[in-house]
Amino acid sequence: MLAENIKSIQQELAPFTGVTLIAVTKTKPVETLLEAYQCGLRMFGENKVQEMAAKYEVLPKDIHWHLIGHLQSNKVKYIASFVQMIHSIDSLKLLQEVDKQAKKCDRTVDCLLQIFIAQEESKFGLDEGELFELINSDDFKKLKNIKIKGLMGMASSTEDIGQIKREFQYLKNLFEKAKQNFQAENIDMQELSMGMSGDYLLAIAEGSSMVRVGSKIFGSRL
Repeated sequence: MLAENIKSIQQELAPFTGVTLIAVTKTKPVETLLEAYQCGLRMFGENKVQEMAAKYEVLPKDIHWHLIGHLQSNKVKYIASFVQMIHSIDSLKLLQEVDKQAKKCDRTVDCLLQIFIAQEESKFGLDEGELFELINSDDFKKLKNIKIKGLMGMASSTEDIGQIKREFQYLKNLFEKAKQNFQAENIDMQELSMGMSGDYLLAIAEGSSMVRVGSKIFGSRL
């Protein structure tokens, strides 16, 4: 079933160039991740630092690990040595900690800035003003061990397709604006991470370059 699900999604994504599939592996056991790995998947997304670090220890080292959940500053040190990309940067303080821990590991960590686009207060993220304030700050310009690769957003949990579409369009427009306005050595705006199991095709239609798909691959969360 897993192999069939993966093949089905890959066929859906095939017509779209430049779209990366992140398999959301949170709560899934190592055996299931290994099965997905054997089906050819190499990009796994986790929500929790402890779970990601534990899985990293026992799984093949050519897996690219993406931290997609809310990240606390005091947890960064546990993933700084191996995380491929952090999708959920929502403050300068957090970015400074990632930079500090990445420097200790003598590496540069790719990051996405999370933008608040939903109608739900439970979601995290920067608004447009905070985004520009962060990027234009002197403190940001000092960061040498992070690279801002783009933006991430989570649409509202709603059946209203029109609303989800508007939220994705807003994020895409902000991404293009950021691309034009932000020039720095630690910025390389290329990725727009939006879209999950229920709305990834809509997200791709609105310009997403990374989709985070879990239940459509692995079934409902444990």
